[in-house]
Amino acid sequence: MSETQNFDVLIVGGGMVGLTLAVATASAGLSVCVVDRQDPRDALDAGFDGRVSAIAAGSARLFQSIGVWQAMETDAQPILDIRVSDGDAPWFLHYDHTDLGDEPFGHIVENRNIRAALHARAGDFDGLDHRAPASIDQVTRTNHGVDAVLEDGAHVSARVLIAADGRSSSVREEAGIRLVRRPYRQTAIVCTIAHERPHEGVAQERFLTAGPFAILPMTGNRSSLVWTERTDLTPAMLALDDAAFLDEVAWRFTDYLGALSLAGPRWSYPLELSWAVRATDRRLVLIGDAAHAIHPIAGQGLNLGLRDVAALAEILVDAHRLGLDIGSPTTLARYPRWRRFDVASMSIVTDALNYLFANDITPLKLARGVGLNLVDRMPAMKRVFMRHAMGLIGDLPRLIRGEPL
Repeated sequence: MSETQNFDVLIVGGGMVGLTLAVATASAGLSVCVVDRQDPRDALDAGFDGRVSAIAAGSARLFQSIGVWQAMETDAQPILDIRVSDGDAPWFLHYDHTDLGDEPFGHIVENRNIRAALHARAGDFDGLDHRAPASIDQVTRTNHGVDAVLEDGAHVSARVLIAADGRSSSVREEAGIRLVRRPYRQTAIVCTIAHERPHEGVAQERFLTAGPFAILPMTGNRSSLVWTERTDLTPAMLALDDAAFLDEVAWRFTDYLGALSLAGPRWSYPLELSWAVRATDRRLVLIGDAAHAIHPIAGQGLNLGLRDVAALAEILVDAHRLGLDIGSPTTLARYPRWRRFDVASMSIVTDALNYLFANDITPLKLARGVGLNLVDRMPAMKRVFMRHAMGLIGDLPRLIRGEPL
């Protein structure tokens, strides 16, 4: 039997959320072990998934606070304006970042660049043991701690176990925590397009009957297309040749960016709303997609997970500094209390927006147009919505405020 290695925190899942928590807690002096099934060489490959993330201003502050932002900043495109429109209706909602100051609403960053920055920063800490590709064969949680046996026979113990292993979390399933799921019967088609004209840092979201159609500005004359389509129609769209596919794109979003070309392959991802009935168990915490998944209609999925990270890191670090048991029920009880409102409100809002705009009932169409027009004419309300999009409303953890742990 191999010798047991002891850590403060054991994280299962080394994606963007799990590795961010690992770096945040390790930077504050906790010892951390990350067990990740994904081979880092695959995760950092340009063809791994093709997605980008909208990093809200609050999330960028978190990355800055833990020393990660510097490595991705040159690959991050600031979002300076947001324009929301409803099909062919004449009304639209326009957000201008200068209405709140100089800070952009956020940045669009390719996921592979986020992962690369996190992997590089994780290597700076002697107390962070990143094991990948690796997986857990058996885990035992008791009132006193967590003991895990990895598939390679290694033994690891910790005071708390973090499930950051995604929507199909094996840790959550092993704990018997039920996941409530509601498929949207929609699929996101994702790709990068190059275009003739500059985007000027403007993020565009146009609501169509099938779902939102977004073009998100990337560095250079490139944008990320996030096209929500009915799941039954998605295979036909993906089967189109490049020219026909670009014709469909141009038809949906006009030619305001000039001539278009594909700058990479196309991917597709089914969409659903899901949430775990509880976020904690004995010596266990769920974060990110293991705890909740929302519609990408507002680009807030990763930001929601990063706010999980910021809150949990603060709770664990504060308990550690006070000499308390970081995995005790008393310590972990703070986490769901802190995160409940943010997760519930974001889930409800994105779900309601998707239903409201993916509906051609005449009264709803009229209400949407009136609503967009009214909000656009109400500066005070627009500022509230803008701060919400930036992730700067509510009971914010220190990292989201840009402060050290």
